[in-house]
Amino acid sequence: MVLNSYQNLLDICREDVFDLQQPLRSLPCAVTSPSARSNPDWEGSNASSSVGSAPPCLKRKIVVANFLPLNCTKDKATREWSFAVDDNQLLVQLKDGFPTDNEVVYVGSLNVQIDPSEQDQVSQKLFKEYRCIPTFLAADLQQEFYHNFCKQHLWPLFHYMLPVCHDKGELFDRSLFQAYVRANKIFADKVMEAVSSDNDCVWIHDYHLMLVPTFLRKKLHRIKVGFFLHSPFPSSEIYRTLPVRDEILKSLLNADLIGFQTFDYARHFLSCCSRLLGLNYESKRGHIGIEYFGRTVSLKILAAGVHVGRLESLLKLPTTISKVQEIKNIYRGKLVILGVDDMDIFKGISLKLLGLELLLERTPKLRGKVVLVQIINPARSTGRDVEEAKNEAVSVAQRINDKYGSANYKPVVLIDYLIPFYEKIAFYAASDCCIVNAVRDGMNLIPYEYTVCRQGNEEIDKLRGADKSSLHTSTLIVSEFVGCSPSLSGAFRVNPWSVEDVADALYGATDLTQYEKIQRHEKHYRYVKSHDVAYWARSFDQDLERTCKEQYSRRCWTTGFGLNFRVIALSPGFRRLSLEHFASSYKKANKRVIFLDYDGTLVPQSSLNKAPSAELISILNSLCNDTMNTVFIVSGRGRNSLSEWFDSCENLGIAAEHGYFIRWNKADEWEINSSGQCSEWKLIAEPIMHVYTETTDGSFIERKESALVWNYHNTDQDFGSCQAKELVGHLERVLANEPVVVKRGHQIVEVKPQGVSKGIVVDKIIQTLVNNGEVPDLLMCVGNDRSDEDMFESINLATSLSEHPAIPEVFACSVGPKASKANYYVDGCSEVIRLLKGVTVVSSQKNTASHSLVSSKDILEVVS
Repeated sequence: MVLNSYQNLLDICREDVFDLQQPLRSLPCAVTSPSARSNPDWEGSNASSSVGSAPPCLKRKIVVANFLPLNCTKDKATREWSFAVDDNQLLVQLKDGFPTDNEVVYVGSLNVQIDPSEQDQVSQKLFKEYRCIPTFLAADLQQEFYHNFCKQHLWPLFHYMLPVCHDKGELFDRSLFQAYVRANKIFADKVMEAVSSDNDCVWIHDYHLMLVPTFLRKKLHRIKVGFFLHSPFPSSEIYRTLPVRDEILKSLLNADLIGFQTFDYARHFLSCCSRLLGLNYESKRGHIGIEYFGRTVSLKILAAGVHVGRLESLLKLPTTISKVQEIKNIYRGKLVILGVDDMDIFKGISLKLLGLELLLERTPKLRGKVVLVQIINPARSTGRDVEEAKNEAVSVAQRINDKYGSANYKPVVLIDYLIPFYEKIAFYAASDCCIVNAVRDGMNLIPYEYTVCRQGNEEIDKLRGADKSSLHTSTLIVSEFVGCSPSLSGAFRVNPWSVEDVADALYGATDLTQYEKIQRHEKHYRYVKSHDVAYWARSFDQDLERTCKEQYSRRCWTTGFGLNFRVIALSPGFRRLSLEHFASSYKKANKRVIFLDYDGTLVPQSSLNKAPSAELISILNSLCNDTMNTVFIVSGRGRNSLSEWFDSCENLGIAAEHGYFIRWNKADEWEINSSGQCSEWKLIAEPIMHVYTETTDGSFIERKESALVWNYHNTDQDFGSCQAKELVGHLERVLANEPVVVKRGHQIVEVKPQGVSKGIVVDKIIQTLVNNGEVPDLLMCVGNDRSDEDMFESINLATSLSEHPAIPEVFACSVGPKASKANYYVDGCSEVIRLLKGVTVVSSQKNTASHSLVSSKDILEVVS
């Protein structure tokens, strides 16, 4: 008996194929208690009658985040829960960027613990009134998932902090990652309840939920999944220290679109994909895409914005205007510098205060005139070193006030308690300068909010002593390590680690002319106004739709266990080649032609000993001794090594160096491609390759009789690829008038004569056979890399050429499922050997009476 908990693993084991062009069956969408399960019979379930189902005309946007954008309170007398939407949260504001006919559903946790007996009632209430589906995590799971793994492992690492202190318990804990997996699975299950059709889009937010794309993709292969990372993404040197680095990368790549705040963070992600997973990426028409098993995972680079209308409405509130007036009265005659930061170790609050201290020390005239108001938001978690950071900030502030303050003047004002949002708005409007000095930060909207609030309104302008004709001003000091920094070209950019740099920026902010303040503000306000939260959401949604549309023309397979699960997108006719199917066609054929690549096809790429095994020699001899067969090894290797390795194969044909040399059997002489016999170009190309070899550690030159190859397989991944791109351009320029082609292959750059390729030699061999009256009725070609694609194209075209008789069976077969011109694939070299070995029983019995009686059972027995 199979336990239910193992059902998913069994599903993944089997060869699962689905067609993206087929309609998706709707899921039952019921908001239930954690113990309830959705009906697994999709066809039989009535989705329209469920609580969570959407009207047929509505398309859903499912927004998934760690916490729902709700404020929760419980009446002590009635014991009833009450909820209210937090309009200040980004998740609520991004709805303005979606089409009006879309329904937005939120999935996430509540910031309070709900008793299990109340969870079903709360779920129904939240979905009915707020379109929210809560994920109820047990208290211990919430602690391990959020406070321990997310906040004490992922969050510091993504902010470039390595776990090096054993005594502080910072080393990786596998049990905490397992809690992270369990929590992500719960979130994904709740998303499944919200999905009403295949047109729905899922938008996952931030590093807490990086495994959700994999869990969703396992259940709904066509689901449109976008992921946006609000935190920084570290460089590959930092990220690769994470023990579960591959699992997280592969899960993110199960999304269709991945968003980042800045190009730096996207570049780091691309570098990780390249270095750790060996993936290629390129930019097409302005869109960056990663090729991942036939799918193109797109990257989006756009900083989140603020809700300008919401801020403007808050500025008009009487309470806000009154607070602005109060602040103006308190700090009349002072230049107010504002800081607003969460209390954590990366916000650089102490470094900011040290910069102010150095400014007052260097510039006595500013003493008594400059006030830094530092608003400290409560810590979001009990993460490491938070108390130390707070104590340090208080200590430095006290020292500055003691040294430069007086009875009526404090240079630093710390507000380290929770204040209403309208009060922050008032401080924004009343402050002359805003400083964000984080040492590492992802999404920081403080500069944007400050800019909008400085635009003000008529009432606030009066309080500031300005008339309608006056232009608005603002001054920003922003750390260069903050995600919004690149978009604020008029700000003072500082290195927060340099106290002198911060002090200089503070002095520059106090020394600006009115005209400079106006120009800087206008530049920032135009950007913030045009790139608001609705623009950000709309742009992300449009890119997600574009990306998914391109995927739906392909047929897809699923493969992989657990977090290694992935979707393989291939052409509609691409399928696995089974031994039974190939053997059946092989038996019926009267003349067969078989083309085999060598490295990566008959011998694994990772094999240290590249010579063929005794088993392979035996199989090839069996095939070649069948008079119905013509078998060729078509390889990029030189003729000397191939001749030596296959010396015992009397009837084996060899096409060496991509067909520059051809030998039909051991007794024949080598035929040489006459178009490539001019070799003067080597005198030009080799010195250039030598220069790149000298400057690229690990690279080397392979000298063939017909070609020169620059190999960078053992170099640094990024540097080698960069050098290869430059070398290709260099060689193409200097060899433009030579009869050669420059091609970039798998970690090689090759220069070879024109008219030499695997595709051309395959055409030549087939044409020769046809001219000799040996018309093949079965063609097979097996290969694994780019050069073999030419062979696939040639034998596929052979069926459509009018000068050739029709060829009923063509087996163009790729080693490994991937984007290819082949129409079949096999899993690896061992599968190629298995196929060839399986049909040798047919060849060995061709002259016996039992030839026609060879069964699939006989073939399978030989293989086993």
